[in-house]
Amino acid sequence: MQAFAPRYSIPFMLLVLTVAAALWPPLRWALLGLVPMLLVALWDFAQASHALRRNYPLVARIRWIMEDLRPFAQAYIVEDDLEGRPFSHQERALVYARAKGELDSHPMGTELNVYSDEYEWLSHSIVPNDHAPQWWRVNVGGADTAKPYSSALLNISAMSFGSLSARAIEALNAGARMGNFAHNTGEGSISRYHRGPGGDLIWEIGSGYFGCRTDQGGFDAGEFAENAQDDQVKMIEIKLSQGAKPGHGGVLPGRKVTQEIAEARGITQGEDCVSPAAHSTFSTPVQLMEWVAQLRDLSGGKPVGMKLCVGKPHEVFALAKAMLATGITPDFITIDGAEGGTGAAPLELSNSVGMPMREGLIMMRNALVGAGLKDGAAHGVKLAASGKIHSGAQMAKAFALGADWCNAARPFMFSLGCVQSMNCHTGECPTGVATQEPWRQKGLIVEDKAPRVARFQRQTVASLREIVVAMGLDNPWEIGPHDMRERLNGAKSNAIDAIYTFVQPGQLLHDASGTSLGLHWHAASADTFRRMA
Repeated sequence: MQAFAPRYSIPFMLLVLTVAAALWPPLRWALLGLVPMLLVALWDFAQASHALRRNYPLVARIRWIMEDLRPFAQAYIVEDDLEGRPFSHQERALVYARAKGELDSHPMGTELNVYSDEYEWLSHSIVPNDHAPQWWRVNVGGADTAKPYSSALLNISAMSFGSLSARAIEALNAGARMGNFAHNTGEGSISRYHRGPGGDLIWEIGSGYFGCRTDQGGFDAGEFAENAQDDQVKMIEIKLSQGAKPGHGGVLPGRKVTQEIAEARGITQGEDCVSPAAHSTFSTPVQLMEWVAQLRDLSGGKPVGMKLCVGKPHEVFALAKAMLATGITPDFITIDGAEGGTGAAPLELSNSVGMPMREGLIMMRNALVGAGLKDGAAHGVKLAASGKIHSGAQMAKAFALGADWCNAARPFMFSLGCVQSMNCHTGECPTGVATQEPWRQKGLIVEDKAPRVARFQRQTVASLREIVVAMGLDNPWEIGPHDMRERLNGAKSNAIDAIYTFVQPGQLLHDASGTSLGLHWHAASADTFRRMA
């Protein structure tokens, strides 16, 4: 009787139909479909690795089909405009419209509940400033930098060749060249696809030292100097950690190390490529600053900075103390929020490790301002913000918290045609953006996508200007935390600087204990990243 249990009814019907089709000539054409399905059902019944398929032959496979279709059904049928993670349909639609040069206005007012904590706002002025400049750029490089860089206010954040496809990298760089903004290489180093279009590059150096790596995996000063002095490379960024998986290294399996990836990274084709969790060139804050000075010298005097997702607060203050102790300052620091991330990462790290961009940016701003190392200082350190920035409003809010410019990653992927299919880590990206399979990349036409990259950047920065004008200001650096308000509940709101601590210039040097950051400041040392008792 077990063979006739209800769960076997479909395989049993397949068997009956197959026999009937085989015996009745007019139906034999149906064998083309029936026989394969029957064989699959028999295989499911016989195999021992999947209990569900063994108990429910053929039928259980519907579950896997639904799992595969679930992200698409969720995005296009179930979610409303404000739902969807990590970017909602409304956020993606804004990027698509700007990239294509289409109308990006929204009818009937905001869809946000303005009396809930999902709403925060920037304070406009009764007298908007129509005379604000059309465009701004920010000079990056202190007194020790022979070749400062004039940076756009929105640049392409770090995404490596290998995680993104060759055509995606080429289109991004071509768009950066068209729009006169910078393209961060990611830690996978400089590939032929970065070099081809000739767009400005920010070369990111990770713990694997790709592009400047010895055979043993250490830092190669000579190779670094050769690549860093290339005119296309405008700035150097030391990657300390990233938002998606802070404090985590990685391994690119040998089977994925193609000839082109090996060429870009300076490794051996077909061999596992290891990115350690920690750098081998330094172990203390002072040593890190000394390495910054070395890289600046080896590059011929180009701006050198670092990127990190903030973790332990005392380590941020240790960096500031090391700058004071050595007199060496990075030209910029990029704060990557825990909400950032374009590639694959362990779920536990993505969901539970790392400080969000807002808190991280404020923490680093306080360390630099409180130690007299930011605005107005001879060696003033610039701050860049990176983490889900997709609009002029998001940029303006980052400026309010202390940023000098912004970076974006996933929105630039959207400008290439990414549909957030959540297949970045599988190599099965349907739009050819995050895959190395040649046939998948064929749909991404560089000549079509590069102008979209440039257009999205230009219109997003233009939207920032509209906000600056509405606020009655001359430039985005005048936006302060007092200009940004956040809801505490349905009946109350307050300015950001009444919710978070914003120290005064030099305050940590003479009155650290009088601030809420005193414990972190006193626990920090220039000589170690460990917490002092």
